[in-house]
Amino acid sequence: MNISQAQDSWLDLAGAVCVVTGAAGGIGARIATALVRQGARVALLDLDLDKCRDLAGELSRETGEAIPAIACNIADPASVQSAAAEVEARYGRCDVLVNNASVLRPAALEEVSLEQWNQVLSVNLNGYLLCSQAFGRSMLAQGAGRIVHVASIASHYPQTWSGAYSAAKSAVSMLSRQLAAEWGSRGVRSNAICPGLIRTPLSAAFYADARVEQARKAMTASGRIGEPTDIANAVLFLASPRSDYVNGAEITVDGGLESMLMALIPRPGYESPVSHV
Repeated sequence: MNISQAQDSWLDLAGAVCVVTGAAGGIGARIATALVRQGARVALLDLDLDKCRDLAGELSRETGEAIPAIACNIADPASVQSAAAEVEARYGRCDVLVNNASVLRPAALEEVSLEQWNQVLSVNLNGYLLCSQAFGRSMLAQGAGRIVHVASIASHYPQTWSGAYSAAKSAVSMLSRQLAAEWGSRGVRSNAICPGLIRTPLSAAFYADARVEQARKAMTASGRIGEPTDIANAVLFLASPRSDYVNGAEITVDGGLESMLMALIPRPGYESPVSHV
């Protein structure tokens, strides 16, 4: 084995059966692609079956292996159970679940309706539980498995005028810890990732104005906007046996944005000689 092959196999994900929800989106597609390139067998789940099939086709052509695209509404228990049954029939088990599917609905708390509130919770929280239950049964039966939940830094700080988004993501973090506490002794690990400012097709409009992009970059310690690959790399680690003693944890992937609060407060006489802007 040469050095390149050794590096590729370090994560030991070859042959692992992985399920990625929201696989047709920017972050989900990058996570799925990264797992496939590590030799994992990946099932792509998304509400948008056409986009999911497009990605499956691209990855199949790259690998020479058929990759299933499965229509799934994670807020619907029957849809989740059907997807889990299809994965079970195809692969016989599930080793890794990446709970990534998510929705965002703008709304001020003084005006948000209960229907709007519940729409976000049904996907961003309830859907994560439903998928954890459906795919976790296989993991519990085999005494091994890894669940990675994509939460958000909005779980740490309120994302204003976004309705239930922050509340749901905060609950996802606690769901992850509770799963770790209840299932850890049975061989199933659960961890969360909290992305910061990530450039995706959904957020592309924010960066159409160069001044907005520069201002956002200046809010991060790394001085750049994150890319879906940054999230995928963290997922690979938590999905792999290399993180076997990491359980009930959160990894914040935000380029140091959360460390910048004090730096962004005007303090005459304490300014950096190097401007971020």
